[in-house]
Amino acid sequence: MADDPDALFDAWLTEAREAEPNDPTAMALATVDADGRPSVRMVLMKGHDPRGFLFYTNLDSRKGAELAASPRAALLFHWKSLRRQVRIEGRVEAVSEGEADAYFASRGRDSQLGAWASDQSRPLDSRAAFEARYEAVRARFEGQEVPRPARWSGWRLVAERIEFWTDRPHRLHERRLFTRDGGGWRDGLLYP
Repeated sequence: MADDPDALFDAWLTEAREAEPNDPTAMALATVDADGRPSVRMVLMKGHDPRGFLFYTNLDSRKGAELAASPRAALLFHWKSLRRQVRIEGRVEAVSEGEADAYFASRGRDSQLGAWASDQSRPLDSRAAFEARYEAVRARFEGQEVPRPARWSGWRLVAERIEFWTDRPHRLHERRLFTRDGGGWRDGLLYP
């Protein structure tokens, strides 16, 4: 087994891409509000390297506001077909404008337009109201590139703890924990 959690994660993700029928990059993202109330939702990881785990969102959304106010979060990847999960905890930091621009430009046009049309996490009167707003945005940008809205960007979770969990018979699971230790990682096992 790899001594580097980033290399181990990449190996597991490669296996998940081959084995998982839907969204192997789907991860649960847990945040807390100003009163410490937790909130969790599924998001898609859009990148991973030794600097951290990337995801993008509307900064005015509930998760965006919670991350800005309390820049710590937890992630969970659950690959049921492989009987594995990876739990990650750490601080979050905003991605650079260049990173946000580059990722936004790589999205499909409909997704770009949706980012302009949606006031993510805000009350919506009806689906028809959102669809009308989407059509107005589509008309606004007809025949031109869709720029990234200022309120849309990304976050990088910088891992401080990464736990690799493997299902074993009789609930005798294997749990391997990496904890950031200065510039490197300390690793050990946990009881199931």
